[in-house]
Amino acid sequence: MRGTTRVKWVVGVAVLGLAATACGSSDDKKDDKGGGGGSNGLPAGYYSAYSTEPQNPLQPANSNENGGFYPLQLMFRGLYTYDSKTGQPVPAMAESVESTDSINYTVKIKSGWTFHNGEPVTAKSYVDAWNWGAVSTNKQINASPWFEKIEGYEATHPKEGEPTSKELSGLKVVDDKTFTIKLVQAYSSFKASLGYVVYSPLPQEFFKDPAKYGEAPIGNGPFQLDTANGGWNHKKSLTVKKYDKYAGTDKPKSNGVQLQFYTSYDAGYTALRDNKLDVIDQIPTSAIGSFKKDLGERAIEAPQFSIQKIGFPLYDAGWGAPGKEKVRQGLSMAIDRASIVKAIYKGAEQPATDWLAPNIPGYSKDITGELTKYDPVKAKQLVKDGGGIPGGKLTIATNADGPHKEWVTAVCNSINEVIGQGSCEPKLYPEFGVARKDISGKKMTGAYRTGWRGDYPFPDNFLADIYQTGAASNDAGYSSPIFDDLAKRASAASDQTEAIKLWQDAERQLAKDVPSIPLWYYVTKGGSSTKVSNVQIDPYGNPVWTEVTVK
Repeated sequence: MRGTTRVKWVVGVAVLGLAATACGSSDDKKDDKGGGGGSNGLPAGYYSAYSTEPQNPLQPANSNENGGFYPLQLMFRGLYTYDSKTGQPVPAMAESVESTDSINYTVKIKSGWTFHNGEPVTAKSYVDAWNWGAVSTNKQINASPWFEKIEGYEATHPKEGEPTSKELSGLKVVDDKTFTIKLVQAYSSFKASLGYVVYSPLPQEFFKDPAKYGEAPIGNGPFQLDTANGGWNHKKSLTVKKYDKYAGTDKPKSNGVQLQFYTSYDAGYTALRDNKLDVIDQIPTSAIGSFKKDLGERAIEAPQFSIQKIGFPLYDAGWGAPGKEKVRQGLSMAIDRASIVKAIYKGAEQPATDWLAPNIPGYSKDITGELTKYDPVKAKQLVKDGGGIPGGKLTIATNADGPHKEWVTAVCNSINEVIGQGSCEPKLYPEFGVARKDISGKKMTGAYRTGWRGDYPFPDNFLADIYQTGAASNDAGYSSPIFDDLAKRASAASDQTEAIKLWQDAERQLAKDVPSIPLWYYVTKGGSSTKVSNVQIDPYGNPVWTEVTVK
């Protein structure tokens, strides 16, 4: 998300990279006649941006973290994209997407679009791509829940055994510009979700060798892989160039982009201040108090559709035992969010009061009730009533290469002051990818940080995609028939008022079960070098790649 998303997980890390190399390698192609980080050795009109090594091959249905999502976002366009100011869906390749019942859709795509190899983008390009992404043996991490909504998913992706079909029965090609979709039930947010990268089209070249394609993808977006300037240089960088035949309205204002992989946001921020990096999407904790002064008008601060949380392994015998929800409730009430936000984020972040983010329909300032209110006395009593912390100590896992150690330590300090010294301590993983493997592989025995950045502006992206039984991003292994029923009814509701009421009822169930603890909402804090202008970051926390202008 950016659907693990989808969805996408808020990485806040850098995969091991060679920062110094990425920022000033003499091996990169040179053209100092132009701007765009000329001193960095980039071609004329190119700029550089902070990123991480993609976790998986670059296939549209196989990324749920920023490292993979950013290259896909640069190189692909689907039926919709999202407004860079409001986050609302706007047509990209869609001429029209019509439905009278939120179950059956007729999609017509625009003419004139081609893949980077010149192949026309047709209705078949979409249907073939979605079919392939849904088939279980292709092991695409975003198959569920994105394709699960389409009729025929169970045959392509059975819970056990081999698929009995390689095609979703709910997809039909009508002609080159038209295809139809039949969902398993009404999903009021389905149309809005079609801007997520998982719903991108694929060229026929993909199906010859998907693994090889994943190393050098051919998309239909505003940028194409720039193999002449390094392409995907693993553990160092990924370079794209402007696609001159791009048919979208958001045509690039630069000649290309190099995503550079750093060892930490601190290293990236240092490079930005030294004008060796042009765009950074997140400021390290150590610079929160100074980045506005450092960057002046180049500092960016804006609301973001994201939330930071602590998750629990409910598949673990200790944490999943009946009654332990009281312990989780007590731990939540032992966290002094306001003081932590003030101390670490200088008050920029907002303490969370539900599992949604501000500006998402249904967001509430009191849906969690006392769960997110600091109450040391009741917190201690709840932990006692629940039989104490499993194993006698809470560990909170996080990656040491991201800007999270500080706040995890602060959360533990708050819990220790309330529950007793030694009750909580951070558990540091060396890299984000290592931590994610244990979390998504359900190998945790303690708590873990679990940030979430929205993929589209609907509650189901923050709730059903994470807490519905069997959802791809349900790392906790949470399962509640009550929550599932409310989520299903909310997703199907055609009336938004009714849908929001049901989603809020579903959140109240989360407040009883506490599969995760909401902490605070992120605010985008980014910046740019003196070599670029018009740098923006959208409500989903993504740089608006096509708008950056190289001086």
